[in-house]
Order: sequence, then C-alpha cells, then structure tokens
Amino acid sequence: MGENALDSRYSWARLGLSLLIGIIGSAGMWMVITVMPSIQSDFGLDRAEASYPYILTMIGFALGNYLIGTVVDRLGITLALSGSALLIGAGFALAAISPTMFLLSALHLLIGLGTAASFGPLIADVSLWFLKRRGIAVAVAASANYLSGAFWPVVLSDYQAAHGWRATYLLLAVICTVSVLALAQLLRRRVPVEATARADAVSNERARSSGFSNGALVVLLGLAGIGCCVAMSMPQVHIVSFCVDLGYGPAVGAEMLSLMLLGGVASRLLSGLLSDRFGGLRTLLIGSALQMMALFLYLPFDGLISLYVVSTIFGLAQGGIVPSYAVIVREYLPAKDAGSKVGFVLMTTVIGMALGGWMSGWIYDMTGSYQLAFWNGIGWNLLNIMIALTILFRSIRPTPLPA
Repeated sequence: MGENALDSRYSWARLGLSLLIGIIGSAGMWMVITVMPSIQSDFGLDRAEASYPYILTMIGFALGNYLIGTVVDRLGITLALSGSALLIGAGFALAAISPTMFLLSALHLLIGLGTAASFGPLIADVSLWFLKRRGIAVAVAASANYLSGAFWPVVLSDYQAAHGWRATYLLLAVICTVSVLALAQLLRRRVPVEATARADAVSNERARSSGFSNGALVVLLGLAGIGCCVAMSMPQVHIVSFCVDLGYGPAVGAEMLSLMLLGGVASRLLSGLLSDRFGGLRTLLIGSALQMMALFLYLPFDGLISLYVVSTIFGLAQGGIVPSYAVIVREYLPAKDAGSKVGFVLMTTVIGMALGGWMSGWIYDMTGSYQLAFWNGIGWNLLNIMIALTILFRSIRPTPLPA
C-alpha cells in the first residue's frame, strides 16, 4: 500500500472500529467512580479509603498504557486488545465477589491494566495510519474514553440501583470480554513500514529543531501530564461524592459526570482540528489555560443548576488536553516508538489522575470540604502551563507537513 495507506478509506474505517472498542474497553475506568459511594457504605470507609479501588485502577491503567504500548510496537494491537479483554473480564468478575476491601482494591489493579489497552496503545495504533489528519484522528480515538464515561454510568445506573454494584460488575465482565475479543480480531492488518517513512522524516526535523533530546522531551511531557491531570481529576473523580455531600444524590452526580465527559468529547474533536492546524503544543496550552479557568468557577458555585453549567463548561475546557500529548509525541518522535512513547506520556497523565483523586479525598478528610482541593488542582495546572510554555519557547515554528 505504501504511502497510500495513510489517511486512506481503510484508515478511517479502522478509526471507527477503534472508537467502538475504546468505548467498550474503557468501562472499568468510569464505573469504579460511580460505585464509589456504595463501596464506602458497604465496607464502612471514609472518603479517602473509598478512593483506593479508583487509585489502584489508575495505577494499573497507568502501567498498562506503557507496558501494553510496548507490546503493540512489537506484536500489534490485536494481541494486546485480546489479552486486555481477558484481564478486564477476570478483574470485574472476581471484584464482584470480593469479601474484603484489600482484595477488591487489588483486583481493580487488574481491571486498570486491561482497560489501558483501549486508551494509549489504541491511540498510538490509530496515529500510525494518519499523517495529514493525525490530530483529528487521535482526538476521535481518545474520545472513546469520554464517551465510555458518558455512556456506562448512565445506562447502568438503574441496574446498579436495583441489583447493586456487584451484579453490575458481573454484567460488565461478560460484555467487555466478549465484545473486545471479537472486535480486536478485525484490526490484524499492520501499517506498511514504507508508509511511515515520510512521517518519520517530518518528526525527525521537528525533534532536531526543538533543542531537546528525545528523552528530555518525553520526561518534560510526562511532568506536564501529571500536572494537568491532578487538576483534571478533582471534578472528574469526586463530582458524584461532591453532589452526595451537597444533598443532590449520586444520580445527579452521575448526570453531571456525563455532561462533563460529553463536553470533553466536543472539546477533544475541536482540539484535533486545532492540532492539525496549529500543532499539538499550542493546542495543549489552549486547553490547559481553559481548564484552569473552569476550575475557578467551581469555587463560588454549588447550586444545582450552576453545577450542571460549570460541569459542562469544565468538560468543554479540558477534553482536548490529553490527546494533545499523543499528537506532540508523534510530531517529534518516530513511528517505531509510537506505542511505548505515547504509552509512557499517557501513563503519566493517568498517574496524575490517580494522585489527584487521592489528594482530593485526603484534603476533604482533613478539611471537611472540597474548596482547598480545587485550589490544589489550580496550582498543579499552573505547573503544566509553565512546562508547555518552556517547550514552546525552546522550539522554532513547527515544520509544515508535506503536501
């Protein structure tokens, strides 16, 4: 196929299939947030302790993005997704019958590992099939994660209310395992080596012009990813618990989470268009600045209608940040390392989410309020902006893509 393999009709069809897989495979990342109040009640925990399953999910998710990304570089996406489907199924099924909080939390590490294949590794695979439209393609693939968060908590909320969180986990074990295993077999085709040569020539030129070594650039992007996602985690992880504290109930919190994530989908698609026009770094800065502004809005507003509005604004502000990292990596680094390097940087964003989720719960337990947790997020967001500005100022204008 040669260069014609990139941005082809098959590329777009493959992107659509990857989107569907991502929606199904990412269920574990969001359902643990929805069941957090029930777990807290069942096991008699405080807020920080109830966050442990989420933290272990994010740790597994973080490690999986890098480890499974490395597998994708060598063996392809089909094997990675097939293995992840089995991990997700086993994790959900065993968690549903866990008698202790320790075992429940440990099994969420397994769920996180399996879920990771549907994020960074899948995004890296999609990025290989595009050059001119890589930004929007990566944004669409990354949107699967948010669409999953908007879909599963709402669709399964009535089932969870009627049958409990354990039955809900058993149902997800069946759905995720069967669906991802079947769909993964349709992604066996590998991108031809000669098709990536043109893209690598562009990325090599950009890497030389940036003034950073490949290793230094990846480390800086990783630190930036931690900063932005500590900030991002405060509303995303604790919005359901926040609504419960305010007396609105978990169903309202789940609706706000869905609005936040649907806004994030729109933001991700817009960020993809911006990345194709202005590059990943500038798009990252725009999203990070808007996210910080949205975090400030949570401080004075806690009414029901205002929280719906602010959650939607937050989603519209922050959704494009994480996909920008994948675009930046592919703009500056060669295709042969796409899985591991994209996986590493996205791993750090997940570490930021896990760290921020725990920090916010700990701050709440110490102060009895989420106000300082929002300020904590704003401070970490500033770190992200400073790093992105440093990279941008050290770089010359990105080399335009060949026609």
